[in-house]
Amino acid sequence: MDTNVQRFAVANLRRRPSVVETAGFVAGFDPGTTSPYINYATPLPGAEPTAADVAALVAAFRERGLKPRLEFAPDAAPAVEPALREAGFTREAVHEYLLCTPATLVVPKAGPGRPVVEIPATDEEFTAIDGALAEAFSGEFASSPEGAARLRRTHESGGAVRFVRAPDGSCAGGALTSAPAVGTSELAGVGTRPAFRGRGVAAAVTAALAVAMFADGVQSVWLEYSGEGSRRVYERVGFRPHGTRLYMSLAE
Repeated sequence: MDTNVQRFAVANLRRRPSVVETAGFVAGFDPGTTSPYINYATPLPGAEPTAADVAALVAAFRERGLKPRLEFAPDAAPAVEPALREAGFTREAVHEYLLCTPATLVVPKAGPGRPVVEIPATDEEFTAIDGALAEAFSGEFASSPEGAARLRRTHESGGAVRFVRAPDGSCAGGALTSAPAVGTSELAGVGTRPAFRGRGVAAAVTAALAVAMFADGVQSVWLEYSGEGSRRVYERVGFRPHGTRLYMSLAE
C-alpha cells in the first residue's frame, strides 16, 4: 500500500486559502469559487472517523453553502468509506491513478513538426491556457479570470504549468502540476483543444512537467486519467498503474 499519494492530498489541501481540520479530516476551501472539484476534503492516512467526526466535517461544508465532498485513496484509510456511507455519502467515482518515476519516464523526441512546450509568463498566456483547458474539457468548467489566476498561483508557488502554443499564438493545450509534498506531485488538467488533438500535445506537456518536477528532486509524479485513450498517452511517457482514488459526496 502506497500512502504517499494520500499524504500528498492532505498536504495539498492545507495550502488552500481557507482550511478546516476536524478529527481525522482536512477540508480545503477557496472563497473564489463554489466548485466542488476545488472545495473538498480528504482523510488523514489511517483515519477511523466516528459519526460525530463525519457530522463535524459536513457542518464545515454546510455553513459555507457547499456540497460535502471528499477525494482520497481508500487503501490509505480503509475505515473512512464505511463511516461516510453511514452518514449518507455515496460514491461519485473510483479512478485508477498512474505514477511515473525518473526510472520510467520516456521523453518524446524533439524535432520538426513536434510540439514545442513552453513556460507561461504573461497574464495573456495564463488566460489562454485557462481558456484552452475549458474548451478541452467540453465545458466542465468555464474559463475565468479566477481560473487564470489559480494557474499563475500554482506556477509561482512551487508547482509548474506548461503549454504548447497554437499557430495563431493562442494555446493548443497544456497541463499543470501541484507543488510537491512528501516527495511526490500531482499532474492534472492535461487538455488539448479538439482542433489540435492527435499531434502529441498531451504527451509533450505531460513529459515536460515530469521532467520539471524530477529536476526539483521529486521522486514521483502521479495523475488520474479519463479514458483508455488518455491512459495510453500517459503510459507511453512512463506512467504506470499504482492505485485508486475514491470520490464521495453527500446530496443536498
